Amino acid sequence: MLDPIHRRTSPHAATLRKNATDAERLLWRHLRNRQLGNFKFRFQASIGTYIADFLCKESALIVELDGSQHSETTDAIRTRFLESEGYQVLRFWNTEVLENLDGVLLTIKAAAEARTWRKPEEEDAPHPTLSRDAGEGKEAELSPASSPRRPAQGAAAGP
Repeated sequence: MLDPIHRRTSPHAATLRKNATDAERLLWRHLRNRQLGNFKFRFQASIGTYIADFLCKESALIVELDGSQHSETTDAIRTRFLESEGYQVLRFWNTEVLENLDGVLLTIKAAAEARTWRKPEEEDAPHPTLSRDAGEGKEAELSPASSPRRPAQGAAAGP
């Protein structure tokens, strides 16, 4: 049996979680436990020397909430670093979350879906190369897309 993975929580991230703003707490209630499009978000996650307010690793998406304490210069440097690491950064003002939560959630979900190869709505769809009857004791019928490759007409057969 494998040992469980233990993440070390940054003491600074733990403090930020305890002192979350009303907007952060509200948004977290809607992002946690895969409630938004079945995407897993982490709250106050460490990335390099920075702590992202919300992180979805699956879609490489970071959501930042800005209040009066944020500076445009510092945020621009931080955003450039996070983007250089492959993340997309979405920024919302705290007041935007408090006054237009549905719009914020729709924007986050659309960005996560656009950056992810899977679509949550298609999760339960059958495998595209197997018939619906395949499974438990039945032989799978393969579609042409999954059958062995044949040489193109006029191409030489392999060795």
